[in-house]
Amino acid sequence: MMLLHGATLADGTRADVRVEGELITTVAPALDPQPGEATIDLAGHVLLPAAAEPHAHLDKALTADRVPNPAGDLLGAIVAWRAHRPSLTLDDVAGRAERAVRMLAANGVTAVRTHVDVAADIGTLAVEALVKARESVGHLVDIQIVALVSPPVSGPDGGPNRAVLDAAMAAGADLVGGVPHLEPDPGAAMIHVLEVAAAVGKDVDLHMDETLDAGVLHLSELAAMVQATGFPHRVTASHCCSLGMQPPAVQAEVAEAVAKAGIAVVTLPQTNLFLQARGWATAPPRGLTALRALLDAGVTVAAGADNLQDPFNLVGRADPLETSALLVMAAHLTPTEAFQAVSAASRHALGLAPVAVAAGSPAELMAVPRAATVREAMATAAERRVVIHRGQVVQP
Repeated sequence: MMLLHGATLADGTRADVRVEGELITTVAPALDPQPGEATIDLAGHVLLPAAAEPHAHLDKALTADRVPNPAGDLLGAIVAWRAHRPSLTLDDVAGRAERAVRMLAANGVTAVRTHVDVAADIGTLAVEALVKARESVGHLVDIQIVALVSPPVSGPDGGPNRAVLDAAMAAGADLVGGVPHLEPDPGAAMIHVLEVAAAVGKDVDLHMDETLDAGVLHLSELAAMVQATGFPHRVTASHCCSLGMQPPAVQAEVAEAVAKAGIAVVTLPQTNLFLQARGWATAPPRGLTALRALLDAGVTVAAGADNLQDPFNLVGRADPLETSALLVMAAHLTPTEAFQAVSAASRHALGLAPVAVAAGSPAELMAVPRAATVREAMATAAERRVVIHRGQVVQP
């Protein structure tokens, strides 16, 4: 048993919280310590549900100094990484992934979904490396692995990548991923990914419409496919940048279709602010999806940091409070909405049980010092957080 003493909750009330096993059992204004019970003093901390990182690239993490991206844009990052990719080793990828997971854990993340490259030139190396990392640090953070198949997967040239995708699912990947908007036939690529996922009983998470070109909008096609096929598993669409470039009526129409299809959307403010709108000299777009239209339609809108100090994003702290603060500043969400995006909505997108500071909830918690509200926690982003995963204090 563990007693969290004197915490401030998100509504401003003070509470003691008892944890037994992996669950919160009691929340009350004051609780007496039980014999042998560990007590943690959380005076001066705001106690919140732990965050979940819904979209990472742990196979690329912490390579910014060794893989330069002089162009600074998405294509430049892709070219730089693909040139570097053949030199990767399993131990290097696993080691960097472990370091990144420890950074996430220290900042209050207790679940992460990571996309890892799967392609003919590197085979399943990245999947195998993340499986190895999960064995090492999986007690700190629940880790989901997406097999991100490189294009092309469609057409006659896609045969080698299709074969590697099948091998990646057998090697331990948890979800099927892809990049339809970079495919020669986006529709065929989406169909193939859905068919592979259905065959192995896995969820899907696609990089979708990561461009400011308003003429690219495959998200609506994906929604129609999911409904038409009755795809039985969860589907997530990440990025969806071009939706933000559409007229309001189109945003609302697509958002309604996405909601009906049950597709979750992940917005990634850090990396998209960095990569998108290069070369726009006046009033550059922010590169984010149509968040308000999606939220108004009832879509699950999660938020993640995406890349971490690599050619796709040179900076980043692996901190969900940084991600949520960017949503307040760049997307004009309220602090409550922004924190929901990195916590409750992210857990829902990942298929995890909801968390609340309430009896019966999973004990997945983060306590932020020198803060009394969610807004203040975002603003200060104080270190030395107390993080609890599966009822145990995380020691990254």
